[in-house]
Amino acid sequence: MSGQSQSSPALLVPGEQSPIRTVPGNIRRPEYVGKPAPTPYKGPEVQTPETIEAMRIAGRIAAQAMAEAAKAIAPGVTTDELDRIAHAYMCDHGAYPSTLGYRGFPKSLCTSVNEVICHGIPDSTVLRDGDIINLDVTAYIGGVHGDNNATYLVGDVDEESRLLVERTRESLDRAIKAVKPGRQINIIGRVIESYAKRFGYGVVRDFTGHGINSSFHSGLIIPHYDSPHATTVIQPGMTFTIEPMLTLGTHDYDMWDDGWTVVTKDRKRTAQFEHTLVVTETGTEILTLP
Repeated sequence: MSGQSQSSPALLVPGEQSPIRTVPGNIRRPEYVGKPAPTPYKGPEVQTPETIEAMRIAGRIAAQAMAEAAKAIAPGVTTDELDRIAHAYMCDHGAYPSTLGYRGFPKSLCTSVNEVICHGIPDSTVLRDGDIINLDVTAYIGGVHGDNNATYLVGDVDEESRLLVERTRESLDRAIKAVKPGRQINIIGRVIESYAKRFGYGVVRDFTGHGINSSFHSGLIIPHYDSPHATTVIQPGMTFTIEPMLTLGTHDYDMWDDGWTVVTKDRKRTAQFEHTLVVTETGTEILTLP
């Protein structure tokens, strides 16, 4: 996703991408692979017990693939190496890496370093002591997807960045606890935004959580700010992601020429955490636990 510029070593620039990795032929592909865009999802947001059980498997593989890649995070490691590890783990467990070929995305996970909000492309970028990096991993198996991400510290990280990461994780935990049947979706963003405001953090608005099932993105939108439009009532059996992106400065962003990599407009650091959830009769079950 990025390399370092000699003139401004703190900011990222695109690195060199390795060739696209292959997936064994016996692994089932999502329908969008090889197409410019996925077929729009027309099904329900409330899933059957069979679909939810399949999502438990997909979610567990995604979580374990992310954990496996995260073990390798250290100064001197490339983001491409993290992609290689997650790709191999998913393939070895019979899963297809959902991002690979999704709307043309060329890699098997997203690696978003420092000022990159989301969708960073793994490449020859070398992680440096003091960086923070988000890994976003989605696995497709049994006809369904499981999607999760987390932000990790690289070596010795400054206190401001460390607190941002810790508090972003806390904002996700608080949002998950707020999900109850009968409430509106906007409770999620209200909880995240009110917590983030305590610390003066920006809350990214244009990239959201989403419904997920047999479709990677079902069309259900989960804002991370208090949106008056997010009035969908939460029901048992709904499956979706919550994935707050908090920033040390503005929530405004720029996009790189690759059409994927989203960076904060002020180039200040940003962190993100994500789980895939199913709504239960009393709250939620997290489907992306290793």
